Amino acid sequence: MARFFFNRRGQDPETADASRRLTGLVRDILQLSEDDGVTVSEIACSHPECGDAETVVLVMRLGRRTEAVKVLKAMRLVTEDELRKALAQSPSDALP
Repeated sequence: MARFFFNRRGQDPETADASRRLTGLVRDILQLSEDDGVTVSEIACSHPECGDAETVVLVMRLGRRTEAVKVLKAMRLVTEDELRKALAQSPSDALP
């Protein structure tokens, strides 16, 4: 079972900034409406490529199944290009 790093009360400001940055990027890349939701979380990862943390993006569009996208690194390290690539590789039709 994955251990979540996300903790609103004691959240690191750098992680909070990264979450807001990535959320905005996802909204822009996917051209989401105000009715659509996005969450960006960082969880512990035991995979050697992760560096102990991975970023999980959930896209919740009205009338569609929730889409999950992972990037095998900490939120603060995820670039726009990496996020675009992960969204494009989503098994669903994530990109418009």
